[in-house]
Amino acid sequence: MTAMLAIEQGNLDRPVTITAEMIAVEPTKAGYKEGDVIRLEDLIKAAMIKSDNDAAMAIAIAVGGDLHTFTQMMNLKAVQIGMDNTVFTNPCGFDIGIHHSTPLDLLHLAEYAIQNSLFNDITRQNEHTYYALNNNRKFVAKTHNHLLGKYEYAVGVKTGYTSKAGACFIARAKKDGNDCLIVMLNSKENRWSTAQQIFEQVFVQPEVEHTEETLMAQSEPPSDPKLQL
Repeated sequence: MTAMLAIEQGNLDRPVTITAEMIAVEPTKAGYKEGDVIRLEDLIKAAMIKSDNDAAMAIAIAVGGDLHTFTQMMNLKAVQIGMDNTVFTNPCGFDIGIHHSTPLDLLHLAEYAIQNSLFNDITRQNEHTYYALNNNRKFVAKTHNHLLGKYEYAVGVKTGYTSKAGACFIARAKKDGNDCLIVMLNSKENRWSTAQQIFEQVFVQPEVEHTEETLMAQSEPPSDPKLQL
């Protein structure tokens, strides 16, 4: 959601001066220093590709003016796209307060986001190298999505982890005109192999009838479908 709000507000070449508030977050971090000037589009790519929390914080403050306003923007957009069981309290996905969502709501978010061409371009990237505009400091964002570059049909979307949500993955693959999205929360198994197995059932074995029950059987769902992430 953080990335989508930034993409939709435009002016992606604008410089963002990094402040102390933006970098006062837990890892994963890009490693910005106060005073670095980073292009907004590079911040978006760092947040999406590597899940850099300092990049997400910088986006929120630059786009919203402050964290409270940006969080309000996130929740308004959530309502607009049908995320009825989601509350955002921060731009990084931290387990703070009542921050939570559901698999269905995250599917709504993914379906909305993949309609944007820039979002799709970013989620396909394994790595992004960029430089601070004022001092030429080099940063490299490498993806945590192990399917990219290894499973030929994979085209995104996003990995995640918190202590309460566990290992999460919104995976996407495309083949022969078929487009499949998978939402995995609190995964207890290997996310990459599980996602690939589901994709293989959908794409490689078209004679199999894939009901909702067939796909849900791939992993045991959590007891509480409303997880914090």
